[in-house]
Amino acid sequence: MKISALGLLAALALAVLTAPARSEEVVDLGGGFFGGGKALLNKPAGKARAGLVLLTGGDGNIGIGSDGSVARSGNWIVRTRAAYLRSGIASITLDAGADPAKAVELMRTIAPRVIVVAMSRGALKVAGTLAQRPDGIVFASAMLDAASSSLGDPSQLPPMLIIQHRQDSCRVTLPESAQAFQQRAGGRARLLWIDGGSSTGDACQARAYHGFIGREGAVVQAISSFAGSLR
Repeated sequence: MKISALGLLAALALAVLTAPARSEEVVDLGGGFFGGGKALLNKPAGKARAGLVLLTGGDGNIGIGSDGSVARSGNWIVRTRAAYLRSGIASITLDAGADPAKAVELMRTIAPRVIVVAMSRGALKVAGTLAQRPDGIVFASAMLDAASSSLGDPSQLPPMLIIQHRQDSCRVTLPESAQAFQQRAGGRARLLWIDGGSSTGDACQARAYHGFIGREGAVVQAISSFAGSLR
């Protein structure tokens, strides 16, 4: 049976976004009002090659239940949280109130390298992880102008990957701010441009270009490759 090129691409995209069978673990990373400090931990069957600390955008409230249910899972960083398992990469997704520093410490016991991945407003939490010395940082559609004062000199930060949609029109995550941050960071940051996909509704919400709709596979692949490149 012949498979069209379009059909093959669709199958590949599905493979990237569909998690393999796994047991997701609910862990407590400190108090908090919304999610009570809960987080969702995904570990590969074998030894993890790297570990990701996933910081969502907005108020960070995704509503993790004690049974592992997620009340608000529309954001790409939540929907694709287990896709990294296919590359042997562990991940922990934080709810509001969970302590990012504790997440880095936990991931250190699981993986040889720890990368903080911050989406949009999640960039404001990255400074709170720096004392734990993450091996790398990924900024995706990040509020870099707002986060800059807390991050200090970007040229002194760990290796960074900035992922930015060229058509992102959210006023606090414009492509120009990603370019300016990369220039200040010098050789510490690489800027990856994303094109295509679809965009509807509020420019700063998950269904817009800001949220990489239709391009989630490319974002996951870029983060996995970055994590694997760190030594």
